[in-house]
Amino acid sequence: MKRRDQVKTKSTGMMIQSSPHKSGLPVTNKLGKEDVMKNNWKALLICTAVVALVLLMGTSTFAATQTLTINATVAARAELTLAPTTINFADASPATSPNITANTPVTVTANVRTAKASTATLMALAGTDLTSGTDTIPITAVTWTASALPFIAGTMSHTSAQSGATFSAGSGSYSGTYTFTLANSWSYNTGSYVATVTYTLTAP
Repeated sequence: MKRRDQVKTKSTGMMIQSSPHKSGLPVTNKLGKEDVMKNNWKALLICTAVVALVLLMGTSTFAATQTLTINATVAARAELTLAPTTINFADASPATSPNITANTPVTVTANVRTAKASTATLMALAGTDLTSGTDTIPITAVTWTASALPFIAGTMSHTSAQSGATFSAGSGSYSGTYTFTLANSWSYNTGSYVATVTYTLTAP
């Protein structure tokens, strides 16, 4: 007696038998190993594509931009430092010391900030001659030398301001020294003499 349904499997494929048709012949469907592998690869590629699409949609980014305006104000500025602010000329014989050098040089520092085409100035103006009571020594007896440019040598005056430097145009920071000398003379009356000099640094 024959069974109406038989199922057989082999390592090389699959065979399925069903009830005979009216023709009396069985219908057989075969799927080879290569077909199965192709189907598996297709399914894997489809799954991979779906996952990639989901990830891509999930990692979408959005950007917004906004500008920032930065403003800065730079004004003309001048800063001047003299150190020390007092010097002394000791007594000496005019015969042996016709010129007396001050006890210490004066360090000058000038910081200027100005327009590119503008030039700062440094001017010195004595208030009076050297004075001791009613006696005087002309302030023009005091001269100075400078260590290096832009600072320059000059002679003191109480009638017109004297230039102490020749700056280049524009901003900058400068440092140097002045060495002061008093012209000695037998004509000076004894006493303790004093004068005040005003230095003015201008940044136009």
